[in-house]
Amino acid sequence: MAPEPQHHTLNYTELTVTDLAAAISFYEAAFGWDFVDYGPDYAGIASPDGGGEEVGGLLVSPERRPSGGPLVLLYSDDLDATAQAIVRAGGTIVQEAYPFPGGRRLHFADPSGNELGVWARQ
Repeated sequence: MAPEPQHHTLNYTELTVTDLAAAISFYEAAFGWDFVDYGPDYAGIASPDGGGEEVGGLLVSPERRPSGGPLVLLYSDDLDATAQAIVRAGGTIVQEAYPFPGGRRLHFADPSGNELGVWARQ
């Protein structure tokens, strides 16, 4: 059984995408994510614990979201390997890995133009 959502905590991240099949293919190939199919305009991002819960979703829109707003950050045990997986899967590195207090971080764009970050401890 999945834990109950906590009051006033981040609970779900939704990315707007222009091509659902391409987005699913990218996130499966780059990060190994699993999805819940809700039809042609939405896919849930399955929780990595396999408990049947979702942590987010992909919502189809005819246009890309404008840039700006909150930045979603993912964690990686191996930032260099993750960067290679992003490129192999069809993403673009928009800011190469750089040091920051506590580790290194990079930014990438998915095939729909969403910019996310990935960080690692070193």
